[in-house]
Amino acid sequence: MTATASALDQRPAPDTLGAGGVGQGDDVLPVDEPGDALVEVAHCVLGDGPLHAVDLLDLVDGAVEAPVDVVRAGDDLLPRLAHEGALAEALGAARSALRPGGLLVAAVPELGGLRRLRPTAPPPRVIGHGEQRQVTVQLWDWTDDGSCYGLEVVQLVRHQGGWEVARTVSTRHRVLTADEVSSALTEAGFAAVQRLTPGESGHPLPVWVAVAAR
Repeated sequence: MTATASALDQRPAPDTLGAGGVGQGDDVLPVDEPGDALVEVAHCVLGDGPLHAVDLLDLVDGAVEAPVDVVRAGDDLLPRLAHEGALAEALGAARSALRPGGLLVAAVPELGGLRRLRPTAPPPRVIGHGEQRQVTVQLWDWTDDGSCYGLEVVQLVRHQGGWEVARTVSTRHRVLTADEVSSALTEAGFAAVQRLTPGESGHPLPVWVAVAAR
């Protein structure tokens, strides 16, 4: 299951974790930026020029100078902000930082179907080979009504023939429905709000695209 696989990527640690997904500051992203489906979606909408793209987490932390072309949000960020009661403020900040016609691109897990089952752990994610293997394990802790869940992510790396904990992250998230995401984006002042399926975006999760009105 890929719904919450990016929690560790939001603040990548040096050396052992490699390149992560979000939380990496300001980027000027060329057309051929590899491995970032959110940026590829932005290029499909805005065209083939370099884009000034920033991560929503950095924007919330005050580490971004406006205006920017693209604000992107990784897989767990909007549900985490929603649990903290900070989603509306963060989306408002994104809208203010974007140039007219700029984009917010966000991957958001849709876990409503899991509320009844409330799984405790998806399968581990394994990347690399031999001594370069890394294993990411997730542990989920659901509230009784299934509306929120705690997420603990542990990343293991090979070290001297054994395994070593490289990093752990613990966060809490609110389950967001598609209607809730759409409403939050619209209320923040975005236009042309659209949900892309994984088949349309190339990302394993649904991706939301919203335009900063001119």
